[in-house]
Amino acid sequence: MDMNELVKKVQRLEAIEAIKQLKAEYADACDDMYNPARMPGLFTRDAVWDGEKEGFGKHVGIDAVCKFMGEVKNGLKFGVHWFLQPRITILSDTEAEGAWYLWQTSTMASGKDIFLAGMEYDRYRIEDGKWKMSYMELKLFYAADIKQGWKDNRRNGLE
Repeated sequence: MDMNELVKKVQRLEAIEAIKQLKAEYADACDDMYNPARMPGLFTRDAVWDGEKEGFGKHVGIDAVCKFMGEVKNGLKFGVHWFLQPRITILSDTEAEGAWYLWQTSTMASGKDIFLAGMEYDRYRIEDGKWKMSYMELKLFYAADIKQGWKDNRRNGLE
């Protein structure tokens, strides 16, 4: 392996690690009651948070994403996010995409305790010298009341 190949491999690994750290910071901001003040540094100015197919709407632009995050906390008392098994593909020096399993435990404002599992499909772009999320799409497997489980109704935790 020549020095140029080694440099490219190291740059790719550094980009993947920066994206993993970005996702961890996003999880932490969500676990801080979806703190909208922490979100602008994580998303590009033209970011899209897409949960439309799951009933959470599609939010376009950093202001809309931050507003949505600020409203999500109204439905929760508590939540913890785990993003697992990242599959990150570096597309260029400034763009990447990834897929993550999401496991979340939450207590809803109603008092209902839920398990939530799904996938998040992301796109990333360097903006202002940092990797940021430019697109995020949520697909749920279930959001179940822990007392009822998900066998009969995979979304009973959101009702």
